[in-house]
Amino acid sequence: MRYEVIVIGAGMVGTSVAWHLQKNNAQVLLLDKKLPGSETSYGNAGLIQREAIHTHPFPRHLTEMIRVLPNQGTDIRYRIPAILRYHQALLQYWKYSTPASVKKIEAEWQTLIEHCTSEHQTMIEASGADELITRDGWLQLHRSEETFKEAIAAAIDARNQGVEHKVLTVEELKAMEPSANFDAFVGAIHWLNSWQVSNPSSLVKAYAKNFQEMEGTIKESSVKEIVQEEGGWKVVTDNDTYYSDKLVIAAGPWSNDLIKPLGYDLPLFPMRGYHQHFKVNEKNTIHHSMFDMDKGFVMGPMQQGIRITTGAEMTTMNAPKNFGQLNTVLKLARKILPLEDAVESEAWAGSRPCMPDMKPVIGPAPKHDKLWFAFGHSHQGFTLGPMTGRIVEEMIHEKPLLVDIKPFSADRFSR
Repeated sequence: MRYEVIVIGAGMVGTSVAWHLQKNNAQVLLLDKKLPGSETSYGNAGLIQREAIHTHPFPRHLTEMIRVLPNQGTDIRYRIPAILRYHQALLQYWKYSTPASVKKIEAEWQTLIEHCTSEHQTMIEASGADELITRDGWLQLHRSEETFKEAIAAAIDARNQGVEHKVLTVEELKAMEPSANFDAFVGAIHWLNSWQVSNPSSLVKAYAKNFQEMEGTIKESSVKEIVQEEGGWKVVTDNDTYYSDKLVIAAGPWSNDLIKPLGYDLPLFPMRGYHQHFKVNEKNTIHHSMFDMDKGFVMGPMQQGIRITTGAEMTTMNAPKNFGQLNTVLKLARKILPLEDAVESEAWAGSRPCMPDMKPVIGPAPKHDKLWFAFGHSHQGFTLGPMTGRIVEEMIHEKPLLVDIKPFSADRFSR
């Protein structure tokens, strides 16, 4: 069978792209080696982050770099093979992290973030997934008076971008989450118009189910070859061959592997995260996700239990798991919440697709007609999936665009 569009990648971004295209009368095949919601979208912190108007620049202050170098941090760790493999992308990352560059990048980034909850809401309503969503925000905890004051100033400034917050004292924190021990903290920011998701994988699956209800097609298969033919594309997998007029690559950290044979080599690099769930009891029940800002990890209430999510590990895609960062995080988390029985025998690990200028790649491929890219969202693919899906559909069907896509073009690294 021939499709109007094949979308490769069944995470939040790819599923959202397929959903928007099918919703607008395309005949779409969603194709991936695993079913929707089974990879990176399964393992994130479960937040739709309306407050995420700032990017994460490379450390440039000497004190910050010295802090990271011993490789014992809870927020960021690295492995030498990954540093060597991705050194060119990391050098670009460092160059893009000057204050002047970050200011420009964030202004462009914010054009996407401002629509994240409204675009999710459209898909939530269509998919009947409202029971997975809590709309009373999450808590950003601070251990240091210095970082707390900086965060308050940034939060006040963020009001101009439509971000709502409330500053909380330790006493107010204790009233909100009586099971937690906040003795190590000086206060928190309650981000009010960001949303929590009790099961990120289930939300992606709900979107995918609604896509199928609109007569979209999902196939579980590994892509072996992509070939441009007259009038469209041929996608060869391990068990079949599919044809389409148009093609979208939205495969997260695997995207570069798919497009390299077509002559593209974008500076995409993976950042790994780990999580583990713990059984809920009357002593550790919490109602809001809590981000330890100074240590860089998240504790969140999920359907599977309390999810403890690490910061980032700079490593290669196929490197064996290293639980050192997670084990250090768990020592800190257990001082905040009594975490006893782990749900899984082994912690989960997954990779996020990152670009050195901290922006995703969204737009037409520079060297081919009828080919579009949608990947590289770093930590915010879950938040920005529906927004990205809308933009890609508007481009493919030549509609007026909600935002200017030039800052996210694939050819920006070759200029």
